Amino acid sequence: MSDQRDRVPPGQRLTTGFPVLTYGPTPRIDTSDWRLRVFGLVASEREWDWDGFLALGSLTMTADFHCVTTWSRLDNHWTGVPSSRLVEETAVSVEARHVMVHCYGGYTTNMPLEQFASEDSMFAHMHDGRPLDPEHGGPMRLVVPRLYAWKSAKWVSGIEFMARDRRGFWESNGYSNGADPWTEDRYS
Repeated sequence: MSDQRDRVPPGQRLTTGFPVLTYGPTPRIDTSDWRLRVFGLVASEREWDWDGFLALGSLTMTADFHCVTTWSRLDNHWTGVPSSRLVEETAVSVEARHVMVHCYGGYTTNMPLEQFASEDSMFAHMHDGRPLDPEHGGPMRLVVPRLYAWKSAKWVSGIEFMARDRRGFWESNGYSNGADPWTEDRYS
């Protein structure tokens, strides 16, 4: 195992807690009501319910989590459906280069398709062996460990595949579009 200092980006401090940061009220979505809509540059729109989405197959990964507010939490155990699996199951157009993640509560965030579909990105429904609490994005959140945590959107409800980039909520309000914790790419 590498030295912990090698896993903490510049300007970050370690925490063993899991701080809750959000904008606006916390959506409370029952799994019986949860839906994930996939649209945009796809052959045909798709929608999954909770059981149908989990049937795509879950896995567990260990990943670090870095918040733009300067805290990092190491060795998080996430269980969920790999983002690459959703891409495999959806006839995404070759023109698609970017993704907009839509969430219950109106939040959005954007990223390049390659970041979204990277090997360590997933739709997590469990954290450290327990179902995600609503405060942490439950029942389902995106986890993209390579980027600052605002790209790991809580309460995911839709994925839009796009040819051109379009800024999401925080990106339109002064946060960086790139969100690379290793270069301290926090604000635009």
